[in-house]
Amino acid sequence: MRSPKSFSRLTALAADRQPRRIRYDILGVFGLSRKMAFKFHSTLAILISSGLIATPTIAQVPVASDRTLDQTIECDVLVAGGGLAGSATAYESLLAGRTVCLTEITDWVGGQISSQGTSALDERTTQRDRNFFSRGYQEFTKRLHEAYKQEDPGDCWVSVFCFLPSDGHAILFDMLKTAEKQGNGKLHWFPNTVIKDLNLDASGTQIQRAIAIQHSPAPGTAPLNTEPLSQTIEDTYRYEDSDRFTKTILQFIPPKSPAYSQIPTPHWYVIDATETGELVALADVPYRVGIDPLTHYDPSSASDTGDPYCTQGYTYTFAMEATAEPHPQVKPEFYEQYAPYYSYEKPNLANFDALFTYRRIWSPEPRPTQQTFGVSIPHPGDISMQNWTWGNDYRPGTASDNLILTHDQLQQTGQLEPHGWMGGLRVESLRRAEESALGFYYWLVAGTTDSQLGDGVKKPQLNNRLLTGLDSPMGTIHGLSKYPYMREVRRIIGRPSPGYASGFTIGETDVSRNDYTDPFYQSLSPETYRNLGVSLSGLEAIARIRSNEIPDPVRLRTRSRIYPDSVGIGHYNIDFHPCMALSPPELPGNYEYPGVRQGQGETYPFQIPLRAMIPQRLDNFLIAGKSVATSYIAAAAYRVHSFEWSAGAAAGVLVDFALDRNIAPYQLVDDLPRAEPDLEALQRRLLATQNPIAFPNTSIFNLDWQDWR
Repeated sequence: MRSPKSFSRLTALAADRQPRRIRYDILGVFGLSRKMAFKFHSTLAILISSGLIATPTIAQVPVASDRTLDQTIECDVLVAGGGLAGSATAYESLLAGRTVCLTEITDWVGGQISSQGTSALDERTTQRDRNFFSRGYQEFTKRLHEAYKQEDPGDCWVSVFCFLPSDGHAILFDMLKTAEKQGNGKLHWFPNTVIKDLNLDASGTQIQRAIAIQHSPAPGTAPLNTEPLSQTIEDTYRYEDSDRFTKTILQFIPPKSPAYSQIPTPHWYVIDATETGELVALADVPYRVGIDPLTHYDPSSASDTGDPYCTQGYTYTFAMEATAEPHPQVKPEFYEQYAPYYSYEKPNLANFDALFTYRRIWSPEPRPTQQTFGVSIPHPGDISMQNWTWGNDYRPGTASDNLILTHDQLQQTGQLEPHGWMGGLRVESLRRAEESALGFYYWLVAGTTDSQLGDGVKKPQLNNRLLTGLDSPMGTIHGLSKYPYMREVRRIIGRPSPGYASGFTIGETDVSRNDYTDPFYQSLSPETYRNLGVSLSGLEAIARIRSNEIPDPVRLRTRSRIYPDSVGIGHYNIDFHPCMALSPPELPGNYEYPGVRQGQGETYPFQIPLRAMIPQRLDNFLIAGKSVATSYIAAAAYRVHSFEWSAGAAAGVLVDFALDRNIAPYQLVDDLPRAEPDLEALQRRLLATQNPIAFPNTSIFNLDWQDWR
């Protein structure tokens, strides 16, 4: 029989403002296995839901008193964020016959390929040559080729396929509608919609409902996408109608079931596929943002203690068209503020034609035979999308100008209070980023300065025009992308597991090809350097731990870490767009945060472990996209197009699997490293649906992955 002291501790935990920790404390109090703890927790949940045990929960968040619900929608899975990860989740869920509610802050699906304007696919050579991607990603690229009937509609040199963002949305949305028909699923699409509140169940371990706000133009006002995001974002998160917007208040709930209140395992799922990890912050699960402290998992970190304000730069992209005659160029009133920042960056790139064709997204045929950087030179009618580090990248990195507000900043601004969520971003940063992007266009066509290369490098290029209007490639009156391209977001800390006592995270050394015998790493503390060697030891790790010798890491770094719970794949360089050291970013003479680029370089092909998608505390909350559990350095590789799709596809298949088997996702990995039959069944389903979980010939028995580039 349990002691009164133990039971008292349990009830105290249940009454805490964060009762989601109950399961982990049960393990410590009673010495139970995770499986037994789940059964005990299930019984407790039933007792709570039946009223036999009363407990306060995390603050309940009904709709604001001055607004009533306009619509309630039931769904098997609520996907917040219609980017590539969210679209992939919806795609697989629809093919499985599920009912999907998909919300998106803009009116386009696709994220990177559409609303963020980065419609130049980032792919690694070996993966692309083998066309080794998830089935949905393959279907999308197939449809792209069929739509354009060209090898590369943009004739760009950053990618093998560059295209118009507006087409990316149209093609992908048609894919979702096709999946809905093929799988006999149901898609509820909610564009121009944001999640405002989350409501947990009595046990505090599941999201019970989500409240969202959908906005449309108020009568007599301009159409959506007239103003840039900074001018409208705060309005979209307010329940009240405004002079600009009419609001519809939506409630998302699980499908009704008589037995639902007695089912402790999740009855529906909420997926955070937003571009900044909004629901991660709103649900208040453990997460990180910015630079992580230097450890043997992230030995290239630029900070011994970490820096939550230094995130990677974000970018408002835009499209410009080459013209036959000089086009009138209007100098923005704010141009001089940002001009000291702009630069071609490198001498070999100090060429307008090179920059224009780098991400050229449309080049009508026939094309000139003369080439630059292996592609045809620009000619009238060509359209270029601009996404440039020392250009329209905006790179704040201090507590006074960071874009993604930290947990403390969210608390200080009241955004974690009921009805207080306003998107979790610094609006002033968005405004400056928009100005910086428009200023960069003017610099490209009329500027004569260069912050990095000096005088005499930059020449005017007046035969160009900024493309604006609802029928433009970006689909906005102002010409900027509907949403900025986000390279880094809030990243969850996964649940504790063997080897990850503080919570599961993918680190730099799990994927990097860096030479760890470089003097930089040899100068680390002896303990850190030794642990670094052990972490790279692979099958020899136990022997290395027992040895008193400091292992030589370089001969051990031959592949990325292989995860027994892999549910997807990715491959890209660790690629940084570092924050600037001083505020504001455009300050004359400003410089990149020292040391950030130390970790930059190639990676081995890597995997997406299921543990990286499961946050702490909440059992029906999953992460797809860039908010998976990675460190700052690893996240610089886990952020591109095909990775987002693979993570989203895994989430979609997982939701169907978990609902089929009445099992919570964390139960698939809670006994690792012991065998997990349900996990193996999920992996078989992923493979059967043509969603790979490992690259060919990459296993613990193959220690040479050098051919993968």
